[in-house]
Amino acid sequence: MATLSYVSLALYFMAMLGIGLFAYRTASSDLAGYILGGRKVSPQVTALSAGASDMSGWMLMGLPGAMYVSGFDTIWIAVGLLIGAWMNYMIVAPRLRVYTQFADDSLTLPEFFSKRFKQNNAPIRIISAAVIIVFFTLYTSAGLVGGGKLFESAFGLSYELGLLVTMLVVVSYTLLGGFLAVSMTDFVQGCIMFLALALVPVVAYFQFTDTAEMLSYTTENIPSLTESMQGLGVVSIISSLAWGLGYFGQPHIVVRFMAIRSVKDIKVARRIGISWMLVTIIGALACGLVGLAYANKYSITVDDPETIFIILSQVLFNPLISGFLLAAILAAIMSTISSQLLVSSSSLTEDMYRSFSGKELDQKWLVTLGRIGVLVVAVVACVLALDRSSSILSLVSNAWAGFGAAFGPLIIFSLFWSRLTHTGAVAGIVSGAVTVIAWILWPELDNGQTLSNIMYEIVPGAIVSTLSIWLVSLASGPVDDEVIESFSAAQAELQLQLNKG
Repeated sequence: MATLSYVSLALYFMAMLGIGLFAYRTASSDLAGYILGGRKVSPQVTALSAGASDMSGWMLMGLPGAMYVSGFDTIWIAVGLLIGAWMNYMIVAPRLRVYTQFADDSLTLPEFFSKRFKQNNAPIRIISAAVIIVFFTLYTSAGLVGGGKLFESAFGLSYELGLLVTMLVVVSYTLLGGFLAVSMTDFVQGCIMFLALALVPVVAYFQFTDTAEMLSYTTENIPSLTESMQGLGVVSIISSLAWGLGYFGQPHIVVRFMAIRSVKDIKVARRIGISWMLVTIIGALACGLVGLAYANKYSITVDDPETIFIILSQVLFNPLISGFLLAAILAAIMSTISSQLLVSSSSLTEDMYRSFSGKELDQKWLVTLGRIGVLVVAVVACVLALDRSSSILSLVSNAWAGFGAAFGPLIIFSLFWSRLTHTGAVAGIVSGAVTVIAWILWPELDNGQTLSNIMYEIVPGAIVSTLSIWLVSLASGPVDDEVIESFSAAQAELQLQLNKG
């Protein structure tokens, strides 16, 4: 790797650390400021922060790699994600912004679940916090795997050193500035990802005379678009589209809705966020498809399909631009890791420690505990990521399904159904998470396939969770009048703010 590429990456690292230092000096010193930025985040930052923290390294590595291997079947995942993200903005965002503030200014999802039932430290708070910590540790390890692969493939450095560098940089600015630093760096990282995914596939495409020539170099590896549409079964389509179901239950994404400065700003954030997502997803898919054609045309050996973006960046651009494009991968990885670390830290501090301590603690001490939590989760995730054989897309899909099934149905019920009970909520989280884990770990069937090969685990997980919440709530009712009155008051406040907007 030429010196200019190292310069580009060094400048990127310095910029991220500089933002973290700026946020450290300007953010409020209380826990609300560290966790949610004081609920004063602009719609522009909210949109790109939600998008960047959502897409992570799988956008530039996992999704192009899936397109490279599986072909046009991968498009259904993209369609499901776009629909899910749009519905998340429409259905969840405005209600969660109002309801969490109405529920005694809840700072985390577990706290909201607890105070939704007029309890400070209900069992659901501990259970949901534990689910967040377990699945986010797995999710964070997926991002670190991406960092390790990047440094190994692009720089010829050891995989382990790549893990360490990625972790140290992202932990540094997250520790310093909390939510404000994470959101601001996400905004910058989202812009870098947008430019990279718009640039790389276009430049690669112009290495061919036309689309027909480009596609001719892919037919030996993947079916044509027509063949893919005809050959894909209903169950496979449902599994791919079901990725969109996961949006409702992703704590690192929905927390952006809790932090935006007002309900009326959500419409602006939605337009920016969905537009950004449309361009970047198309760019990621195009990288995989054009990358396959380019590799075949020029007889390039691709040992790991998830590195096709890296290969195109190195062979098509001069070292300075190549360094910028590689920084885009780090931007995608770090934006998600930082968000996950902060949410995990919030659950450790706000939901676990405060619940068990049973006493009011000094705000500065709580912020310090939050920073310690960030470091602990990062170290554990780094240890898990030492398994270099892990697939980024596989790790992400497992964690995404876990959150989607455990929290997605519950968040919808919490925002729309006044008769939800605490027992029903607990049943939904536990049954959804257990179903996903069992589906993943179930032994191979007689034909050698796993259950996850047949149907994406989020589908049975979400179904079981939904039925559990509904049936158990009906059986364990009635709901206290105070809870119903609070729910009705939150609805009235939501309507008032929507009318103002």
